[in-house]
Amino acid sequence: MTLAYIIHLANYSDGVLYVLAVLFLMATAVMLDRVWYLRRAILRGNAIVTRMARMGQLSVNDMAELRDFAGRQPEAVLLDTALHHIADADPTAMGNRMDEAIMLVAPRLDQRLWILDTIVTLAPLLGLFGTIIGMFHAFSVLATPGHAPAEVTGGVADALVATAFGILIAMLGLSAFNMLQNQVRLILHQLETIKTMVLNRTDGALLVPMVRAGGSIRAAAE
Repeated sequence: MTLAYIIHLANYSDGVLYVLAVLFLMATAVMLDRVWYLRRAILRGNAIVTRMARMGQLSVNDMAELRDFAGRQPEAVLLDTALHHIADADPTAMGNRMDEAIMLVAPRLDQRLWILDTIVTLAPLLGLFGTIIGMFHAFSVLATPGHAPAEVTGGVADALVATAFGILIAMLGLSAFNMLQNQVRLILHQLETIKTMVLNRTDGALLVPMVRAGGSIRAAAE
């Protein structure tokens, strides 16, 4: 498939393929951005959960160290909130403040995913629209005296490329969207886990720490 033929297909759909190409680039940019951000957050969250699982209690220094380790990831906001309210006498109030921190962080996780969701819905429809336009061009040949049947069938084939491209974009985008949504849910679960672990390790009672053994976390007393 040469560049000249691709330009011919785009012109045959009256520019719809150009719009689909822009949508594909936008979807790719959103996917790369979100995969990079969410993957880093998941890895950092796993490391923090593992560290905290090995601690029986959390001191102010421990909390500050974990917050610094979190860096600019969503876990840092939660740990910073816990650090500022670790001296609160009421654990319920501290838990409420940490819930508020999670709710403030949550919109950052699925940021720009609405663009991907829109492209998944729009791309097949736009591809179908381009195919319809191409069909108009293909069947307009019938009005020309002495037309060849191959011109009509060839035009129909060229028109269907727009629909195929739109469906391809939708399939790739939908797969990525579901994967990213699953990662968002995983990060929210990590944040809830960190919140619970902080509350359990700052209530004044010593908690039996958890250690890794054989690839899983189990109680040290075992």
